[in-house]
Amino acid sequence: MKTTYLIIGAGPTGLGAAHRLRELGVADFLVLERNPYAGGLAASFRDDHGFTWDIGGHVVFSHYAYFDALMDSLLGAERLEHQRESWVRSNGTWVPYPFQNNIRHLPKDARWECVEGLLPGNRPTTPPENFARWIDTVFGRGIARHFMNPYNFKVWATPPELMQFGWIGERVSVVDLKMVLRNIIQERDDVAWGPNNTFRFPLHGGTGEIFRRLAGRVADRIEYGQSVARIDAKAKTVTTEQGLTVEYETLLNTAPLDLLVRDWLVDAPDALRDAADGLDHNSVYVAGIGLDKEPGAAPDTRCWMYFPDSDSPFYRVTNFHNYSPDNVARPGEQLALMCETSFSKHKPENVHELMDRTVRGLVNSALLRGDGVDDILSRWEIAVDYGYPVPSLTRDKALRILQPGLEALRIHSRGRFGGWKYEVSNMDHSVMQGVEWAERMVLGTPEKTYTVD
Repeated sequence: MKTTYLIIGAGPTGLGAAHRLRELGVADFLVLERNPYAGGLAASFRDDHGFTWDIGGHVVFSHYAYFDALMDSLLGAERLEHQRESWVRSNGTWVPYPFQNNIRHLPKDARWECVEGLLPGNRPTTPPENFARWIDTVFGRGIARHFMNPYNFKVWATPPELMQFGWIGERVSVVDLKMVLRNIIQERDDVAWGPNNTFRFPLHGGTGEIFRRLAGRVADRIEYGQSVARIDAKAKTVTTEQGLTVEYETLLNTAPLDLLVRDWLVDAPDALRDAADGLDHNSVYVAGIGLDKEPGAAPDTRCWMYFPDSDSPFYRVTNFHNYSPDNVARPGEQLALMCETSFSKHKPENVHELMDRTVRGLVNSALLRGDGVDDILSRWEIAVDYGYPVPSLTRDKALRILQPGLEALRIHSRGRFGGWKYEVSNMDHSVMQGVEWAERMVLGTPEKTYTVD
């Protein structure tokens, strides 16, 4: 089999690339997908009890007119729009997100510790050399202790001392002492920060519905159930574990970059293999807990919640029933709690115990009554080896070697793990990396979202 453009992976980036190629009048392309379904980490699943689950808390917001128009064309009126309501569980109480803007909700001792850490002379003044030092410099030791340090270790499964901070951008709200004091004294909440303070979600089928529909537009060019086993850059062939061999002119990889270099690429240069050692990632376990609402219980309007404390294994819980009524079997009558826990060599977890620990954490966090455990209807779970690409201290040096080296071989690697840049791995970023790659191939226009140094 031969094709001009071969794409590995039918996730957001691969489908974005395939769709844009077709829009540009290119028919000679092929997508290889190892799973029997499209969507990658943005896929969704309906369990045996009628609950729908995502692989983590995805929401749709955008930086791009093209992406907005694409979502409009895919979903039309079959989508819902939400105003974000998110909270942090800290010190046995609930604090509106962003935590650092709303510390007035903390117990008095913790509140003072956070303010004291922000006072003049109490924060480091030398340039930070890593993420941990950046946290102390920007937020002070109180906010660091009560939220930033424990939460970031729980989500990244990596010590902040081993991470850089150049990825921060719009992802973390910085703090202003004057604003913090004003919010405390005036008893005012500050909750509007962030690019996702409003977001959209499909009415049916979870996030995966977006990519099922997008895949449908290029279904004749997708080969499902094909796991890559070997890439020969000299011969320009990809061979799958199932025995399919495809000859290509240009290759777009959206699978993990380290797998590409270490496991698939024949005769990979030592410089690329060595550079791949500088890439780190975590793994994520997602537990879905489905149950009936308690009779007469007040509605819980929260979208998602963050958990820095040690009395729960998860770093985030999403009220998935609030995203769409169709995410539960009996809309309006049931709850769907989607819980995420990370793990890595720095933070090992026994995945086989995490469901029970998750349930105990929900009880500890006041999201589930202790006498309600036996009433749980659905316990759905999935563990993904590649959860988040960690912005480690060694990442940028590795990418400066890997990406130009691969491009010299006519191999382009994009997407959450193909590009390995967390700061451009939102859903819109991921789709647009594929779109912009296709435009570069066909039109010669430069990519903007992902650039190769």
